[in-house]
Amino acid sequence: MENDSTFVAPEGVYSIREEYKPSIVQTHSAVASNAAPYPSRVSTIVVRFAGSKGSPQGFAQLLGAGKDSKKDKTQTAGTSATKDREDGVSLSSSDDDDQHNSSTQENPNTPAPPSPSQPSEPHNLFSQPTAIAGRRNRISRPKHNIKTTSSTFVSRIQIADGIGRTLSAKQGDVTFLFYNQAKSFIWLETGSKAKEPLAKVTFTAFPTCHDVNPSTASPERLDIVIGFSTGDLVWLDPISLRYTRLNKQGCISNSPCTAVRWVPSSSTVFLAAHADGTIIVYDKERDDGTFSPLDPKLGSGPIHTNGGDYHSDGNSDGAWNPMDNIFVTMPPWHPVTGLNNAGKPESAKTVKNPVSHWRVSTKSIVDFVFSSDVKYVAAISDDGCLRVIDALAEQLVDCYASYFGSLTCVAWSPDNRFILTGGQDDLITIFSPWEQRVIARCQGHSSFVSAVAFDELRCDGRTYRFGSVGEDNKLILWDFSSGALHRPKLQASHQRVSMSSTISLAFRRDRSALHLPSLGSPSLDQTPPPRYHPAPSRNEIAVVQPVLIKQVESDLLAAITFLPHSLLTSTKNGHIKLWIRPLALKGNVKSHGRGQALPDARDLGP
Repeated sequence: MENDSTFVAPEGVYSIREEYKPSIVQTHSAVASNAAPYPSRVSTIVVRFAGSKGSPQGFAQLLGAGKDSKKDKTQTAGTSATKDREDGVSLSSSDDDDQHNSSTQENPNTPAPPSPSQPSEPHNLFSQPTAIAGRRNRISRPKHNIKTTSSTFVSRIQIADGIGRTLSAKQGDVTFLFYNQAKSFIWLETGSKAKEPLAKVTFTAFPTCHDVNPSTASPERLDIVIGFSTGDLVWLDPISLRYTRLNKQGCISNSPCTAVRWVPSSSTVFLAAHADGTIIVYDKERDDGTFSPLDPKLGSGPIHTNGGDYHSDGNSDGAWNPMDNIFVTMPPWHPVTGLNNAGKPESAKTVKNPVSHWRVSTKSIVDFVFSSDVKYVAAISDDGCLRVIDALAEQLVDCYASYFGSLTCVAWSPDNRFILTGGQDDLITIFSPWEQRVIARCQGHSSFVSAVAFDELRCDGRTYRFGSVGEDNKLILWDFSSGALHRPKLQASHQRVSMSSTISLAFRRDRSALHLPSLGSPSLDQTPPPRYHPAPSRNEIAVVQPVLIKQVESDLLAAITFLPHSLLTSTKNGHIKLWIRPLALKGNVKSHGRGQALPDARDLGP
């Protein structure tokens, strides 16, 4: 029977396994500091530990649990005292000094940009050149010890007692939780008897977003990038308790950071979205460079030359239309423009951040996600648009308008076929980017949708399970398939057009190759379609009804995540619940490789 701690779904009973409540002090502090504009965001990572016998040498020392920790503090006391004098002048003066001195000592092999003359793709924005990667013989770590730093950007750090011994004794798969609350960033272990955080770092600015790099996660390191309300970014390794600060004092962008994502195929590159409508590409191992993006209003038309500094994917009249293109500013060290006077790639010493700068919208970027093949980015913004961006070519593919208001959340299906968005119109919309159309809308929320997520264990290529939470405090589960669609009363004429006349993403007026399968064969004299797609009316689109609605919290729900053994929900103030899942059928778990046949989206459309 359902109650506050359980609910019944078609596949079985979900019940609360763990719960993490913010303390009364934290709650009052968040209210007093006006933290509401920056709700708690939660991320998880599963790390496989070999156990105490197989623990790496020096593991405890990395965590400060060994005898050398006192010696380390003594050795750094002198330099910390010197930095204290400078830190009063500049918020990041200690960081600047350390980074300048260590740029050649700790990271002498900073990746240089690849040659722009590669035949396979215009440039490889997210991968390191083979020659540079081959010379990288050791794991790079952040530069500063967060326990002994004198930077005023870090105001306090709390570490659990015996954390080194605790982690070195772990065995098997361990799930870690990370979330921001007010001005603190918190690290927890799920399933632990001790509910206290493993570590809690408090900053002088508000953490607004973060992401954990799954490709580098191990018992020895965790690469986390944190975005802040000041625009600053911090690369943090909570295991070694070291950090590096990027975009210090907003030297590249002083606009609040709204979302950050590691590039799934890269150990060093990540993207950060800002409230000024930009998405910036960073490399965690590069220093901040002197950079001023070009103002699109001052542009005089599309510019794309190997010797130039700027590239705009724009109209022939030179006017930037954010509904039709993105405006790309290429620094001198960009993979395309990064050639010196001798026609060779710039040296590692001259390569800085940012890698590239995308002006996507005139309104704030709310969030963005990568496709599983890492070729495309789906970005949503306060102007109510979903933009599909070719990340490798740095070009806009399509722009879709919401039915009403701003979009608030986005997710991409595991097989790349569908994109979900939730918004202020209380709807979840299912897009098919391959067909350039809206497939269905999901009705069930009575207020803004806060988060959407696919359940990969129940997505088999024909049926798709996803969940959503909203400011109506509802947790809703949805099953999307041809049988779950309810056709509207009226059918728009353009929905009845046969797929043989559908124009695919591969046909673009200025695209040489987008690497997506062609879903149609338009005639050569057919005019390429516009990138902007207005929202169809309600009676033109099929409707998906929920399979379960659960009223969860009195506080506003903000996040939902499907884990292998549990379902995670979180509120804006950081009240986290882990609901244990019914036993998943192994037959439902299927991989979606590049060579695997995918379902025809026509089977799922009206």
